[in-house]
Amino acid sequence: MKLSLKRTILPVAIIALAYAPNFVFASDSWPNWRGPTQNGTVPGAKPPIEWSEDKNIKWKMEIPGSGLATPIVWKDRIFLLSAIKQASTKPSSASAPKPAPVVERPRPGGEGVSPAGNGRRRPNRGGPGGRGGRGGPRGQGGPGPQEEHAFHILALDRNSGEVIWSETARKETPHEGHHPTHGFASGSPVTDGQNLWVSFGSRGIFCYDLHGAVIWETDLGDLSTRNAFGEGASPVLAGDSLLVLWDQESQSYLVALDKKTGKELWRTERDEPTSWTTPVIVEVDGITQAIVAGSNKTRSYNTANGELIWEASGLTYNVIPTPVINDDFVYVVSGYKGRSVQAINLRSKGDVSDSASIAWSAPHSAPYVASPVLSGNRLFMNKGNDAYLTCFNAQTGEVYFQDESLEGIRGIYASPISANGHLYILGKEGVSLVIKDSEEFEIVSTNQLDAPIDASPVIVGNELFIRTHTHLYCISNDS
Repeated sequence: MKLSLKRTILPVAIIALAYAPNFVFASDSWPNWRGPTQNGTVPGAKPPIEWSEDKNIKWKMEIPGSGLATPIVWKDRIFLLSAIKQASTKPSSASAPKPAPVVERPRPGGEGVSPAGNGRRRPNRGGPGGRGGRGGPRGQGGPGPQEEHAFHILALDRNSGEVIWSETARKETPHEGHHPTHGFASGSPVTDGQNLWVSFGSRGIFCYDLHGAVIWETDLGDLSTRNAFGEGASPVLAGDSLLVLWDQESQSYLVALDKKTGKELWRTERDEPTSWTTPVIVEVDGITQAIVAGSNKTRSYNTANGELIWEASGLTYNVIPTPVINDDFVYVVSGYKGRSVQAINLRSKGDVSDSASIAWSAPHSAPYVASPVLSGNRLFMNKGNDAYLTCFNAQTGEVYFQDESLEGIRGIYASPISANGHLYILGKEGVSLVIKDSEEFEIVSTNQLDAPIDASPVIVGNELFIRTHTHLYCISNDS
């Protein structure tokens, strides 16, 4: 499927270099959700601190479909996902799809992997109405979907915004709806510079080369999300494994797929309700851990075999933010029906709930949707979905400032990022603030674009990429 998209082009910007630990990747890239450092920081980058529809816009590209998924960048290419509503072929009285019957899913061993064009097997882990012993009332995410959607991948030229290739991974009527502020394509893809991995959740997991050819695809069945609020976790790479989190109202689990073939390597069941978080990957004393925040417990898994390394309780319900890490701690937060911030020792073993492995904790100021930013010794986060900012000392939990008002912003879903001494905070209604990355609160600039923003920003070199509900912007001082 090829698309003709509207674009505005201005002169090319110079690319700066950025370095980040923990991964091998090109220095001029943002290869995964939350960026190369996994902490929302971009060392060495120098993006603009001011922009508008008429200022510092290098190019602007109209993007079809739902504009919630944050893009990734690999050198001269940008990759992003979208769910595009198709023209209805059903009578207006057509009802939403009925729940699929419960089907026992085969255990690990590679079943379910199919090359492109060979059709789909649709196993189900409890059906869209399944509760698995957890959850509340169903169907509060809005009316069930009644129209087919194209689940779509776009590759854009970073210098011009032009479409290099576009592919539809699947056309399907989703089995359940989503929260009114959510969508059907909210996760980010991930790349190692050789291939691109995409999770459309219930619509399948896909591996492409960087030219748009399908290498493999597999199907994990249908997620059954709390209140039909929808799906949002992004896949992550850990060595030769692709990890996919599958937290839902039926049996939850973390699964590892061979990144080259899609074969299932291991699967670890989780005692968790639906979450929308993404694992964070870190190597500790020679063992690579996948740390997953959770309503019942935050857990760390050995990525080689899925075995549990440590766990800790203490977060609230409906966990969405992705943890951030430094050399000593992982920082986990949640902000629904309460607030919780925890700094947990990365060298923990076993159940460390209420132990000295929790270096510090705070019952205030935690975000509901947006992930925190860890910049040096400063841990930044907004409060709930509201426009208030707090900064903690990451080592001690001391509060540098708390619940400072982000004037001009009325709500936040996008996760902030830090570069060149500044914190970039995007509001839902199109207003963005640039804050001094400091122990003292200071607003540097206020900026406005013409459409709502829910996707998180991306910074590569001197360029800031912002996806609104309608367009992708490349913002640069060299425009």
